[in-house]
Amino acid sequence: MKKTLLTFLLIPFFGISQNQFSFGFDGTTAAMLSAGWQSTNQSSPTTTSTWTIAAYTTPLTNPLFGSGNTTTVPVGQAGGNNSFALVNYTSTSGVGTISNWLITPSITVQNGDVVTFYTRKGTDGTTDYPDRLELRMSSAGTHVVPTTGSSDVGSFSTVCATVNPSLLGGFVYPKVWTQYSYTVSGLSGLTPVRFAFRYFVTNGGPSGANSDLIGIDTFSVDRPLSTDSFFNQNFAVYPNPANNVLNILPKNGNAINYFSISDLNGRTVASGNLTNNSIDVSSLSQGVYLVTIETEEGKGTSKFVKN
Repeated sequence: MKKTLLTFLLIPFFGISQNQFSFGFDGTTAAMLSAGWQSTNQSSPTTTSTWTIAAYTTPLTNPLFGSGNTTTVPVGQAGGNNSFALVNYTSTSGVGTISNWLITPSITVQNGDVVTFYTRKGTDGTTDYPDRLELRMSSAGTHVVPTTGSSDVGSFSTVCATVNPSLLGGFVYPKVWTQYSYTVSGLSGLTPVRFAFRYFVTNGGPSGANSDLIGIDTFSVDRPLSTDSFFNQNFAVYPNPANNVLNILPKNGNAINYFSISDLNGRTVASGNLTNNSIDVSSLSQGVYLVTIETEEGKGTSKFVKN
């Protein structure tokens, strides 16, 4: 056996948006599964190894996930000890094809929603066994989890993102926490979907040329707020163009906590708390501006013209 399993015990964003779902992989594997996540190992040949939440203790055999030494517990992307999920080459035995899945709970999304996550290799060694990770989506009315081996993808037919799709060596798979994203498309409207992380490596396993140890963290689904989706539903902004005063009238009882105005170069030219649902813009030069509103429901932005 050419590989040695390293010792462990059970391991500007996109602008203004509303969060639809987030998970930081804190706690335990049991807590993750209780929250609605599913794991299934469909590798060929398969083993009992599945995705788990990190549970490292010191001393470690080697520095892992950026721990830097053998006396420091590895941390997730957001900084918490063991606050990430991981999977490794023991997903199969000997030489095989790894297809090890971690599937989200149902999440209702629409076109334009942005899915993000962080991933990295776990080892800091000089020998690189290439890894590959897919993010897939199932938009089927009834979601079908893969059950029949490494070629089965169930209803997760949409490939959203792939890390190191060609299984290249030379540490193409990042060795530091790195963010990847996918913008949802192809749906007819609001749709309950499931996303899945698929650790998918051919010629993998303890005796294979590929597969090592990877982690994921900080999974999030966010909906960018636009003039159409946020302001038209919740606020009236008038007059536009404005001379001295810009009025922002709530439609649905949303209390405005804070506002800011920026020019098209991104420079903030005014900000503060709203008084009587109006903003004094008399001192602004003529031009086009963006007004950002913060409420308990989230943030949004709208364009206006100053005469």
